[in-house]
Amino acid sequence: MTPVELSRTVLHAVRRAVDGGELSVTVPERVVVGPPGPGGCGDYATNVALRLARPAGQPPLRVAGILRAHLLDLGPGHAIEDVVVTPPGFINIRLCDTAPALLVEEILRLGARYGHAHEHRAGGALPDGHAAPTRLSLHAPREIRALVVMDVATRLLRAQGADVRVACDAPPEAEWLRTLGLDLGPHEVRQPLDGDIRVRPVPAPADPTSLGRDAARWALLYPAPHDRPRIGEEHLVQRESNPLFRVRYAHARTRALLRNAADLGFTPEPGPLANPGGSAGTAATAPGHTPGPALTAITAPTPLLTSLADHPRILRVAATAYAPDRLARHLVDVADAVLSFLPVVLPVGEEKPSAAHRARLALAEAAGTVLAGGLSLLGIDAPDHL
Repeated sequence: MTPVELSRTVLHAVRRAVDGGELSVTVPERVVVGPPGPGGCGDYATNVALRLARPAGQPPLRVAGILRAHLLDLGPGHAIEDVVVTPPGFINIRLCDTAPALLVEEILRLGARYGHAHEHRAGGALPDGHAAPTRLSLHAPREIRALVVMDVATRLLRAQGADVRVACDAPPEAEWLRTLGLDLGPHEVRQPLDGDIRVRPVPAPADPTSLGRDAARWALLYPAPHDRPRIGEEHLVQRESNPLFRVRYAHARTRALLRNAADLGFTPEPGPLANPGGSAGTAATAPGHTPGPALTAITAPTPLLTSLADHPRILRVAATAYAPDRLARHLVDVADAVLSFLPVVLPVGEEKPSAAHRARLALAEAAGTVLAGGLSLLGIDAPDHL
């Protein structure tokens, strides 16, 4: 269950309480869920009871108790193991042992389209319940960064179900189209009109085309639109200080693990990450590197599971804010989380492949899938070998 799906589940519980006459409130459009705060517990928490208490005319703890009963009554298909209420009215949710495995299954089933709105919705509604816009018009000046940001914003919006038209002040330079792989599709050359969404990031201080397509696009997209991008060879270095390298390297490592596992005679299969008894096994490490983290029970989401579950929300936010940098930074978070996880994926020494190894391999493959899909939306290649 992703945070978006859990948010919808909590909303469903609110609607049931309202329909049953237990709460007299207007059902909110969306509910925010996130990691539990100090004093909380479980996998996720929400403050929806605190928000509804005043309009409902009831104490927050009572509202939380009503919603807790409905959440626990939703059935096993919603992957909720337990719900705990903590003062002053927070609802803490622990997911079932199978929830992360279901997340991995969903990612592997959808592939690069994981997080695209039409894969998670019906009837034109975005994952948080908002209606998808029917048509948007983006306009950018004849400036290389603005055109690249508009290109990616268009990809993100279309992935969220929007019908997007684009326009620019003047025809882009042929070199920009050729080197950076700009794909504006059918577009108008005109001045901005009323109703246009103007894409106006801080311009690039220099022509980035000498960096090549992938590094140039990353240099233009990674900073926030209001930040001045750096155009330099730091985007080409093959070391951990380069965020683009870390993202592409993490993807390549997940692909290498799949090849190595095939040589050992096993394939990925979503399931519990820990061996029976909760042991994760011992990870082999290269000289000079610290061992990989021991895996805890699958009911406690790791940073990697949390980042993967948050991917649909990130895509939606990046699209609606016309801010590809949010996706780029999210991919760095996924890459850093998966790189710390990879040392415990394969068997070590004489250890035989187990169900836990197959599950860890499936999680690694899912992470690689998210990285590849995100890079594709940014217009950047995700090589299998690096």
